[in-house]
Amino acid sequence: MSDKQAQEQNQEQTQNQEPRQEQAAKAAPAPSPAPQEKVFAQGWCFVKIFVFFVLGCIIGTYYEEILWFIRFHERVNRQGIFYGPFSPIYGLGISIFVIFLGRNAEKRSWLKTWAWSALIGGCTEYATSLIAEKIFGSTIWDYSNVPTNINGRTTLLFMIFWGLGGMVLMKLVYPFISKWIEKIPYKIGQPVFCIALALMIVDLVLSYGAMGRRAMRDQGMPPQTFIGQFFDRVYPDEYIDEKIPAMVFKQEE
Repeated sequence: MSDKQAQEQNQEQTQNQEPRQEQAAKAAPAPSPAPQEKVFAQGWCFVKIFVFFVLGCIIGTYYEEILWFIRFHERVNRQGIFYGPFSPIYGLGISIFVIFLGRNAEKRSWLKTWAWSALIGGCTEYATSLIAEKIFGSTIWDYSNVPTNINGRTTLLFMIFWGLGGMVLMKLVYPFISKWIEKIPYKIGQPVFCIALALMIVDLVLSYGAMGRRAMRDQGMPPQTFIGQFFDRVYPDEYIDEKIPAMVFKQEE
């Protein structure tokens, strides 16, 4: 075989191998992309709303205790439930702001944020006072002597401050804290969230269940089930008054 024939044969073999290599490359599965790491409380979600609820509960409790100490020079417990420094009214207020104003918070104008915050804060304060009176027979606050009050449950002046507070919260505080929350490792944040949520639910059920039973005792109603007996035995009036002195229960005349 001459050198020329050998070269032609090698070229034919090379040309035949190239299509086979291309077909093999196409048939081979593409490498799977690396799995993305989960982000804790990403975006506008229930987990993030709950985190702000807890932060609001804690900040509200210590805010009221500091304010009370400045005014009356004495330390008074201002928590709203039995276990932990939590004032749910503040947590509820902040979480409601996040629920209604959390989406597109940075795009919404400052004036619209103030107006919506004033309305949301005033309605929340009014509704909370009304529910506490009708269900638990207690008065959490009474603004009857404050000018511009609305049935003693809120005031137009306080609504202005609700608006200012909500505006600062949603335009400055919320975006900043939201980014820091999302930096918490998912493997740490998710279990902590689940445990905290379970404990908070138990705390709320026990606290408000006991206060509801307290209202029934004040009306002279005996316990009808073992649940009522449990609340009477474990959470008597003295315990409730010590833990939540801010709530004033109406006594049956």
